[in-house]
Amino acid sequence: MRVLVLGGDGYLGWPTALHLSDRGHDVGVLDNLVRRNYDEELGVDSLAPIETIETRINAWEEVSGKHIDCYIGDLLDADFVYNTVREFRPDAIVHFAEQRAAPYSMIDREHAVYTQHNNVIGNLNLLFAIAEIDPDIHLVKLGTMGEYGTPNIDIEEGWLEVEHKGRKDRVLYPKKPGSFYHLSKVHDSHNIEFTCRIWGLRATDLNQGVVYGQRTEQTARDERLATRFDYDDVFGTVLNRFVIQAVLGQPLTVYGTGGQTRGIIDIRDTVECIRLAVENPAERGEFRVFNQMTESKSVRQIAETVAEAFPGPVQIDHLENPRVEQAEHYYNVTHTGLEELGLKPHLLSDTLIESMFGIVEANKHRVDVEKMYPKVQWKRTKA
Repeated sequence: MRVLVLGGDGYLGWPTALHLSDRGHDVGVLDNLVRRNYDEELGVDSLAPIETIETRINAWEEVSGKHIDCYIGDLLDADFVYNTVREFRPDAIVHFAEQRAAPYSMIDREHAVYTQHNNVIGNLNLLFAIAEIDPDIHLVKLGTMGEYGTPNIDIEEGWLEVEHKGRKDRVLYPKKPGSFYHLSKVHDSHNIEFTCRIWGLRATDLNQGVVYGQRTEQTARDERLATRFDYDDVFGTVLNRFVIQAVLGQPLTVYGTGGQTRGIIDIRDTVECIRLAVENPAERGEFRVFNQMTESKSVRQIAETVAEAFPGPVQIDHLENPRVEQAEHYYNVTHTGLEELGLKPHLLSDTLIESMFGIVEANKHRVDVEKMYPKVQWKRTKA
């Protein structure tokens, strides 16, 4: 199949492109390279050094003998989107190309507006391009488990069967997002479902949990193929922060009580989920939703897992939570669709031992400790 990966220079887009290429697909990547600009804006950098997109593509061709096409441009440029889709002629489009950090969207008004404009309008341009050029293209869109929030009922895979006043219907699962970023993903999901229902497009919405890990089978073949390892308070994940703190001998900083529970997934499972979705497309007119996660853990449990796996003493501390979220809550997620397609999940405890501590140990001299502490506050106060 011909697969175009949008956001193909990013943390997940790049290893996904390699995984699909390695599995025999003709792959193109599209990116505006703005993720690298966020680093300059925030004064941070990936813990693991990353090469330019040109170096990465050339390295992959050297290592694998496989070519990846590259398109540099922005989804906000509708002409560019249309021209790229016409030129590459994809059977499937994997869409990672959005501003992905909740804290970034909560910095101030400008960052909130930027996030929603960038994500929602870019996705709309893509939907129109697919509809007007080739409605048979299968859109595989990266959503987020954060769209659901933390409801006091089981979280189903995208849809909910309801009975109200004696009548039944199947409706999109209610959304209760926790940031302007997560809200942009909700808007995306609604727009995609609408175009499937009205225009007969085909789409798979992957509501993904928090991804951890930095190494896949393909990126491990050459250091020039490495993907990002973010640890700062804006783009980093709680797990990456904990692993670095353990290696540096610092306390693990848990926000609040640590009872906040989320779905999590290994990066190797993420790229495999994308492959499974691409190779098993939705039907025309179908808006298919998979909850892309393999385990659920609270922040406290993640800290305890890191402490147990690390070969040395680890202290756990608690900080005031900068976010507005439930400290303790019910969380039970249905996530059977991808496993039914053949996913064989990795577990967090195995990944920590296999690679993450080693990656941090090798790059600990690059850590800017101050960048790990939270500075973005969810609450707005009068100036």
